[in-house]
Amino acid sequence: MSVVLTGSIAYDYLMSFPGQFGDHILPDKLHELSVSFLVDSMKKQRGGIAPNIAYSLALLGERPKIMATVGEDFEEYRRWLELHYIDTSAIIVIPDEFTASFFVSTDKNQNQIASFYTGAMAHAHMVSFRDHVNGGIDFAVISPNDPQAMVQYVAECKDLGIPYIYDASQQIVRVSDKDLIEGCTGSKMVIVNDYELEMLKNKTGWTDAQVAASTETLIVTYGERGSRIIHDEQTIEIPIAPLHHLGEPTGAGDAYRSGIIKGVMHHFSWEFTGRLGALAATYVLEEYGAQNHRYTLHEFIERFRQDFGDWDELKQLENE
Repeated sequence: MSVVLTGSIAYDYLMSFPGQFGDHILPDKLHELSVSFLVDSMKKQRGGIAPNIAYSLALLGERPKIMATVGEDFEEYRRWLELHYIDTSAIIVIPDEFTASFFVSTDKNQNQIASFYTGAMAHAHMVSFRDHVNGGIDFAVISPNDPQAMVQYVAECKDLGIPYIYDASQQIVRVSDKDLIEGCTGSKMVIVNDYELEMLKNKTGWTDAQVAASTETLIVTYGERGSRIIHDEQTIEIPIAPLHHLGEPTGAGDAYRSGIIKGVMHHFSWEFTGRLGALAATYVLEEYGAQNHRYTLHEFIERFRQDFGDWDELKQLENE
């Protein structure tokens, strides 16, 4: 199957704060919040939602295509992606712009405070699904990006008959209520975490049932409490995969999505597909950065058996 991933491409600046953010935020002063956190470390990593998903999806044996805009500082990153068999032919360089940047601080409880510089991502509307339908697109992923581009991609997928996963997540605050409703309605899947679900409901006025009814499948992640898949009015609870050690959470949700996409591409059961996502996320949680984990498909399958037991679908993966 052919999958095209849209969304941010960015350099991540990951910082560690040794305390707890909550200890330094005064609830009665939120209306005039002014805080500064002295961090112990900072590392620059490759990031962005589209390549994070693509990287884990490639480890799982797929060859995804990314459609996005980047700055003139991208070429080393492009070589990295191509080295991992990711199609970058639809990634367009914008002259005189920097690639987007993500700045995030993580405290000792894995809480995060982040900022995002748009950079070249602001031009994402310049690339179009209409330019990349030759050979067919089995489905697309519309993940956080320039808001104008996200609206455009929803319209293009509907016009071209391309099934799409709608993942507004961090951009729920920037996309209008009307466009959120349009993005969810008729989608193949909506993926959010529990906090984002509440924001989505707040902006659209929908109930849980209305969000689920707007899409074929609704997936909600709950961090260490696992995830929930709602399909055909059935709710499937998905556990987490055990951690071997704790790293840093940036990109874990993107890796979860890669496991979900892998399962959808192969028409696996939702019980199995959810566990693919859970294990893919755990590999990222054990590292520092969203693209520093490594495994072969065989190693992934063996760890899946250790964590979740033997499943018939594993034999299909072994025969790829």
